[in-house]
Amino acid sequence: MEYNSSRGKLLMPQYGRNVQRMVEYLLTIEDREKRLQQAQVVIQLMSLLTPHLKTMEDYEHKLWDHLHQMTGFRLDVDGPFPAPTQEQLTKKPEPLPYPQVPIKHRHLGRNLQTLMAKALKDDPEKKQGYTQSIGYYMKLAYINWHKEPVHDDMVKNELAILSEGQMQFQGGGYKVHFDPRSNFPSKNNNNRNFKNKNNRKGGGGNNNNNNGAGNRNNNNNNNNKNRNFKNK
Repeated sequence: MEYNSSRGKLLMPQYGRNVQRMVEYLLTIEDREKRLQQAQVVIQLMSLLTPHLKTMEDYEHKLWDHLHQMTGFRLDVDGPFPAPTQEQLTKKPEPLPYPQVPIKHRHLGRNLQTLMAKALKDDPEKKQGYTQSIGYYMKLAYINWHKEPVHDDMVKNELAILSEGQMQFQGGGYKVHFDPRSNFPSKNNNNRNFKNKNNRKGGGGNNNNNNGAGNRNNNNNNNNKNRNFKNK
């Protein structure tokens, strides 16, 4: 019996031991054309084992990179893509610079601050469009955080303070609806449901009354038939 501890290390475990053996066999093929042909067969098998890679852009390029990784970058074939180096695949990305500009209004975020700065530089027509959009976003953010309705005057006053009087929110246009029943169920709704249940029960009673009246009519008809039969 052969244990995994005695076997070679899997460089790409997602493809399994059998693919690893096929890749190791590629390194023993001396004919260059045959080696390329067998490498293409291995690439097809790898694509079948990892169908999720097909949703990625240039997934074939990624498969060829994996093939070179499994050979320890020793595979020499004329593939459709240039052979990568170990430095290219293991290179760490450069760190992203952290923004050093402080946020004046933390409860509204940096994006709104950037949008306000851009709106103040545009012409008056675009500036007013920016103002309406910013006011709508402020209303939406207020409702998401506080779970209560907000009036246009509150947004207008706060936006005027933030922009130092350069932006005047007109209100209207966009309407943000707040439904308190989504968080706080109303007792009136329960009363309505109780009344609807009673109405449905009452409707059932009327049907029973109608059925009783129909039975009485049928009995009267039967009695009339019996009388006619006796007279005969």
